[in-house]
Amino acid sequence: METIVVLGGGITGLCTMHYLQRQVLEHNIDVKLVLVEKNAYLGGKLHSVNDQGFIMETGADSIVARHKGVMELVQELQFEQELVYNETGISYIYTNDELHAIPADSTFGIPMSIASLEASTLVSDAGKKIALQDLTMPNNGFTKESSIGEFLTYYLGEELVQNQIAPVLAGVYSGDLHQLSIASTLPYLIDYKNEYGSIIKGFDANREQFMKASNKKFISFKKGLSSLIERLEATLTEVEIIKGVATTSVKRHEGQYAITLANGRKLEAEHVVLALPNEAVQSLLQDPSLDHYFNEFTTASAITIYLGFDVPDAVLPADGTGFIVSHNSNVQCNAATWTSRKWKHTSANNKLLVRLFYKSINPAYEKLRLMTDEELAAVALDDVKKSLGIDEQPTVVNVAKWIDQMPKYDLAHHEALKGLTVELAEKYPNLSIAGCSYFGVGIGACIQNGKQVGEALAKKLR
Repeated sequence: METIVVLGGGITGLCTMHYLQRQVLEHNIDVKLVLVEKNAYLGGKLHSVNDQGFIMETGADSIVARHKGVMELVQELQFEQELVYNETGISYIYTNDELHAIPADSTFGIPMSIASLEASTLVSDAGKKIALQDLTMPNNGFTKESSIGEFLTYYLGEELVQNQIAPVLAGVYSGDLHQLSIASTLPYLIDYKNEYGSIIKGFDANREQFMKASNKKFISFKKGLSSLIERLEATLTEVEIIKGVATTSVKRHEGQYAITLANGRKLEAEHVVLALPNEAVQSLLQDPSLDHYFNEFTTASAITIYLGFDVPDAVLPADGTGFIVSHNSNVQCNAATWTSRKWKHTSANNKLLVRLFYKSINPAYEKLRLMTDEELAAVALDDVKKSLGIDEQPTVVNVAKWIDQMPKYDLAHHEALKGLTVELAEKYPNLSIAGCSYFGVGIGACIQNGKQVGEALAKKLR
């Protein structure tokens, strides 16, 4: 009997085991399955906290519903009855100490029509005139490996990019747009430019798919994202699950892998999946010949702070769901989600719940990361007072710090991943890497990656 060990009990590792176990049972494969997670709970960045009627997500707060594999997994788990969808509404950009609505007919702040561009209060008439050059300028040598910041600025102008697009895209991808490739962010932009001669025209021609996707496009669950993790864990009936124990080393020895855990236990496996952050993979393998690849994968950091108030969330601006902060503002946060408005299930009594984000791209981040939770809560409270005019004391505070845990898909990522996977296949047969450090940052991407890895392993064993 062969043994497969998956290290890492986040959503990728869990989905790897879910789909692997399904194949094992369907094809009656004689194999031992083991999952190891250093935390006392599974889920990694998916973890819900319940406090005084509020549901707070310490990591990701939702899942993109349209991503391949997401709804398929929910249906397989017979979990549809627990689904909740986001409330739709106006997203704002906070700049010059005011809230400006992001035009509704836009995607990631990029206008999908001339009317959307004209409606923006974030761009001057001169800036709008410059942006219209996109309609007639052909692709001047840009490819999917080019910088998305340079590409957008070249065709849409500095003002539109800096005031309306960059705050949104930088928030999603946690990085400087000039250091992020088109391929790792919005690869279809090149296709639009090449096919339609214009980014704006390309969006306009594909409007239907974007309009469908914009309505109720995020999902969560009535009891929070942790309930999906608990459901997945309950299905893993053929898997030995080891929680609360870190892995200290992975060594290849005589065609097998020797895995040492922090409690002294040793495992032997013919197949290993490292569904772990890049830094952990590098530390476990201890192979200097691979370090030049591992070192190319960069990360960002974020601090998120929930504040729950004993006031109705009706105090928020009508139809709003949150804001992103531009470079000219009097607040320190990068963004804020009006959680109780966007996710009705998170507030049992319709009380106000706000989540603020402080990212490592923030000029004040180095000062912020050294603060205590109490000091950070005071900063967040001051930001809420300035941006929303709320001068109440919170009844609930939750601070989460994700230090160097946010993968950045910069220009070097694609080549580093290609080189690393080739060398791993040669030096470490039957060892796979998986997860958001390498194959996509969204939960949907992690689910799909786990499925691919699990099914590929099962195919090898059949």
